[in-house]
Amino acid sequence: MAGRWAISTLCVAVLAGGIAGTASLARAQTFDSLPIATDARLAGDDKETRLIVDLTRKMDVRAFTLSNPYRVVIDLPQTIFQLPAKSGETGRGLIKAYRYGLVMAGGSRIVVDVAKPVRVDRAFVLEPRADQPARLVLDLAAIDRETFMRNMAQQARAAPPEPRKAAEETPKPSADPRPLIVIDPGHGGPDTGAKVADGEIMEKHVVLDFSMTLRDQLEKSGKYRVVLTRTDDTFIPLAERVKMARQRQASLFISIHADSLPRAEGDAQGATVYTLSDKPSDSEAAKLAESENRSDVVAGIDLSREPGDVADILIDLAQRETKGYSHHFARTLVGEMKSAMRLHKKPLKSAGFVVLKSPDVPSVLVELGYMTNKQDLKLLMSESWRAKAAESMVEGVDAFFRTRVAGTDAGPARR
Repeated sequence: MAGRWAISTLCVAVLAGGIAGTASLARAQTFDSLPIATDARLAGDDKETRLIVDLTRKMDVRAFTLSNPYRVVIDLPQTIFQLPAKSGETGRGLIKAYRYGLVMAGGSRIVVDVAKPVRVDRAFVLEPRADQPARLVLDLAAIDRETFMRNMAQQARAAPPEPRKAAEETPKPSADPRPLIVIDPGHGGPDTGAKVADGEIMEKHVVLDFSMTLRDQLEKSGKYRVVLTRTDDTFIPLAERVKMARQRQASLFISIHADSLPRAEGDAQGATVYTLSDKPSDSEAAKLAESENRSDVVAGIDLSREPGDVADILIDLAQRETKGYSHHFARTLVGEMKSAMRLHKKPLKSAGFVVLKSPDVPSVLVELGYMTNKQDLKLLMSESWRAKAAESMVEGVDAFFRTRVAGTDAGPARR
């Protein structure tokens, strides 16, 4: 497992998530056929800046701008990113930083953070020539905010809808009477979450590994059906994660994350279970929720384009009944987890996380520990710890449904 974290390219994570344990010639051929981004560099100043990305072949790209904060988004066909370590972490001129990854099957994205309003002068890919690779070129020029907003309004009217990974049709209700549990590995794609060890260990990989372990143990019990919101290094908008649980009439939604703190704010440790509240339990919970709720912004998703029913989910508070079930499950979960996991000094907290805002699915968000704490990080990277921690969470799920069957306040009667 340690070798996996020594490799920082997103493409390896996608490959590991997509074909580990089920490798086949057909899938290998598909992987080999994808274009590869091999290098990237910046040039220019605070008036005009150019981003160049070397590619193994020519492709069509689309670039557009977003505000609050100012960003330029480049959509391209699914691409394997084999860029040098720490690519995009520092900027030049108008570009502060950039990130990249898979946002949907068949589609990748580069999100460029810019220091001020910009205009996309050019966004195209040059044909390979002689010993030169194909090259994606993005030319940006500084403009005033009024012009920027006018340009963005014009592009919104002309542009196709944002790509997103979602089911084409509402899943049909299952005849299987077992409760359905949706596990949500946080982050994914260009949204890496917390990064430590010089960027080689990313939260999105840590939580996906744990979520798969938890899924396997829940399924092994034979008591539950289980769905993951993502099974590879793909970005899923926050609203889509909520929608997946609601459309499937899930009995529980468990979002998995790993916390982090700036060095100046201390060295907290241990797991925390969060439920939804419009009044955060403390300042740390408020900061965390604000950070996690920016995942869509990080990946270049314009929430103003969400359809009305999804927008309602984003702004409505959970119904009082469902909030009660969520609190009950959180308390039950903490009671079981304390026997196998180190818990935060305040293990039960609440904040306004978007992914917890389903009005009819009991939902919790579990921060497994602090990646910025050496002891927690060592445990998070341990396969044996993941198995033990997941087992304690399965016991928490079992206890939740036992009380429901007994007729207490554990869950909606319709499930």
